[in-house]
Amino acid sequence: MSSTPKRRKKAAPKNFKAAYEILQNNATELQQQDTPDIDNLMTTVEESIAAYRVCEARINAVQEALDAAFAAQEDEAQTATEASANNKI
Repeated sequence: MSSTPKRRKKAAPKNFKAAYEILQNNATELQQQDTPDIDNLMTTVEESIAAYRVCEARINAVQEALDAAFAAQEDEAQTATEASANNKI
């Protein structure tokens, strides 16, 4: 009986691009398997969870930054509108 060589767990990715690449590679690998590679499944799942968390954190950080930027822009527009209205009175 031949055994599948066990994959070594990779270090957690440091940025969105690396994490996204891990997710893509793991998804492709799982989709292309004729029979599930149970011996390496936990490693694949653990890597994918770590990569997902990096992607999620980065997406949330970007969303917060965009929300803050749009809120600041809206505040500036509101202040300008109020100042203009006060000058007309």
